[in-house]
Amino acid sequence: MKALISGASIAGPALAYWLHRYGWDVTVVEKAAAVRAGGYPIDVRGTALDVLDRMGVLPQVRAAHIDTRRLTFMTPDGRTAGRISAEQLTGGVEGRDLELPRGRLTTILFDAIRDDVNWIFNNSIAAIDDHGDGVTVTFTNRTGEGDTTEFDLVIGADGLHSNTRRLVFGPEEQFNRYLGYCFAGFTIPNDLGLAHEGLTWSAPGRMAAIYAPGCTDTLHGFLMTSRPQPPLAELGDVEAQRALMAGVFGGDGWLIPKLLDGMRAADDVFFDVTSQIHMPVWSRGRVVLAGDAAHAPSFFSGQGTSIALVGAYMLATELATATDPTAAFAAYEQKTRDFVRMNQALAGSGGTTLAPATNRALWIRNNVLLKLAPLLAPTGLLGRAGRKAATGITLPPVKSMDVPAPL
Repeated sequence: MKALISGASIAGPALAYWLHRYGWDVTVVEKAAAVRAGGYPIDVRGTALDVLDRMGVLPQVRAAHIDTRRLTFMTPDGRTAGRISAEQLTGGVEGRDLELPRGRLTTILFDAIRDDVNWIFNNSIAAIDDHGDGVTVTFTNRTGEGDTTEFDLVIGADGLHSNTRRLVFGPEEQFNRYLGYCFAGFTIPNDLGLAHEGLTWSAPGRMAAIYAPGCTDTLHGFLMTSRPQPPLAELGDVEAQRALMAGVFGGDGWLIPKLLDGMRAADDVFFDVTSQIHMPVWSRGRVVLAGDAAHAPSFFSGQGTSIALVGAYMLATELATATDPTAAFAAYEQKTRDFVRMNQALAGSGGTTLAPATNRALWIRNNVLLKLAPLLAPTGLLGRAGRKAATGITLPPVKSMDVPAPL
């Protein structure tokens, strides 16, 4: 059976791995020129670690662990409000939960399946025609097989602003739940001598951070501000993004001027809105969505990568022996949706902790929660719900494929 996966970040390569293992002929299309390196550090927790273990890549992921040892929170006037460990923030398990650069994880996943599936880079889907017994896909650029290619099903794993979702389900606006912030991430030289730590500055409605992912010559800069409406006009305009952040943070002290200068000079600025995706169904006909395309939780939850890995495993497991793709899609959604809901719900506490919206909320975070953090270590500032959500699903066993089933 032939499957097309759109997207080569986290969910896409994980799905490619499992579908190939189950005997599928897999093609992955990615609009970028290659698997994307770099990116802000991401977390892998709970059940997602079991997925990586079953893929045989957990030792490589563990070797890439950043081991953040300290998070320092700053007051609006640049004084230190408190210091905590990463585990005291998230409730993570030291020595088990992992943090690594996003690009390192995507590379590990890509390398695990590099020679076993078909990769189409610098391309994307232009049209999808689901005709009941298959899907005709038209690519933006010619693929060498003509203007169109036939697949048995299509999986959209192409992120928050999914092209696949737009083509099949309609405009993003009907599924996007805006959480009130926009942000910019970029890299700057590490001339501060930071290692294995993060510094976070907050004022009501805005937050800035400098993060040292291990001991490297590069730091990750981060600026975030509240906006009553999502700044959609800035999404495709880097100069407008720089101007927006300069207008918001231009009068602030601490290391903010250094971050604004760094953003002006950076060639890797990533700008987006904090949003979740909520859909009544994740599939239509022979097209199904996975990862952020189906259920983005926002980085406030800290669980986007983990639920993408788990969702990919659950979807591939249902497709492994399916005779009807629509039944497999329905079973995947039925078994995974509660897990997704629990993890999406974490965004509320994550946003309150990382970006307090009012002076009162900021005072409580700095003067109460940070001082209680050592006592809350088993659950972290994000609460018991975080640990429960991260482990809130039981993986079915890997399917035996002695007798592959027709679809």
